[in-house]
Amino acid sequence: MEVLYERCCGLDVHKNTVVACMMITPPNGRVKKTVRTFGTTTAEILALRDWVDEQQVSHLALERTGIFWRPLYNLLEDGHRILLVNAHHIKSVPGRKTDVKDSEWIADLLRHGLLKASFLPPKPIRSVRDLMRSRKSLVSYAYLRNQSPPKSARNDHSQTRLSGHHCPGSKWTADDRGVD
Repeated sequence: MEVLYERCCGLDVHKNTVVACMMITPPNGRVKKTVRTFGTTTAEILALRDWVDEQQVSHLALERTGIFWRPLYNLLEDGHRILLVNAHHIKSVPGRKTDVKDSEWIADLLRHGLLKASFLPPKPIRSVRDLMRSRKSLVSYAYLRNQSPPKSARNDHSQTRLSGHHCPGSKWTADDRGVD
């Protein structure tokens, strides 16, 4: 099969580790495989980036699983061509059960140009989406915090400190909390 990318790297991303398999194809055609495992802290991802830059790797591929790919993608996207690939398209091959084999498989598919990149919006749009997700989370937290009764009213079975009936959607007042 024809080799499209002579210097590429497949990344198998997990919560705490990233297994990287670098494949370099010299003119003689014999593939040089190097596998390394990195952590997912910023320092470890930057070490991965330095390693990839050192070897002059042009293309990287990683699975788009959960949210674990995001920090990796954000730190590697400048200066590299990254293919973010749907995990279902890669994992459909039986017999691969280890992280090392997964990263080798990803690198080999990338090397031959057999991976199709998933859609990923441009960086400014991703930034706005992240900001909106954070805002939604904060608004939801504030709403839920505002709706829950105070501790003094929740766990007091012997004596009711609340004056009147609490209707859904109404706010608790200082009198309701038993504050002087």
